[in-house]
Amino acid sequence: MPFNAFLFDMDGLLIDSEILWHEAEVDVFGALGVPLSATEERSTKGLFVDEVVEYWFERYPWSGSSKAATVATILDRVGTLIETKGRMLPGARRAIALAHERGPVALASSTPLALIERALGHFDLRNEFVTVSSAEFESYGKPHPAVFLTSAASLGVAPTDCLVFEDSSAGVIAAKAARMHVVAVPVAGDRHLPAFAMADHVLTSLEDLSPEWLDAAPVS
Repeated sequence: MPFNAFLFDMDGLLIDSEILWHEAEVDVFGALGVPLSATEERSTKGLFVDEVVEYWFERYPWSGSSKAATVATILDRVGTLIETKGRMLPGARRAIALAHERGPVALASSTPLALIERALGHFDLRNEFVTVSSAEFESYGKPHPAVFLTSAASLGVAPTDCLVFEDSSAGVIAAKAARMHVVAVPVAGDRHLPAFAMADHVLTSLEDLSPEWLDAAPVS
């Protein structure tokens, strides 16, 4: 069998939550005087939430809420939005099921663990993953490969035997840095980014994932 384990990202790949992160940030930072626009792309996609807070604080310093409190407010807001407005992306459950038929499945995300667990619980996904790894506990987030290497180790599988599913350019770079194979599912506006040329397979949607590709894809 070509792959011995399957690692999934979460935000923007399984759950349509990137837009919810942006909505939460527009609301929370807007109340603090940071002029984010709801119509613009999320320029801080891929950063840890504390890095996002630091990024905007450096540009528009505020008073009345500590950076730690602002992080907590954003995380709670995102969780609430996921539970009230979030949806699974097309093909996500099918892709997980196809992976399950071929080996152990894990989640490897940059999202803090408490919010991962909240989202997985809401969508009844927790039992789909043998292990869950958050880059919250790594020294560096994506595009550093740490969270993927931790995830592979948690399954007892060599990195070169893993297939990663990712939607972000930082995630593709991280997976390739870990010497893993990658299926990329970028949003239309990101498909031009050079990192996606590194992916082994690029899909418009997880609905397009082919069992035949999974079974025939070579491992180098």
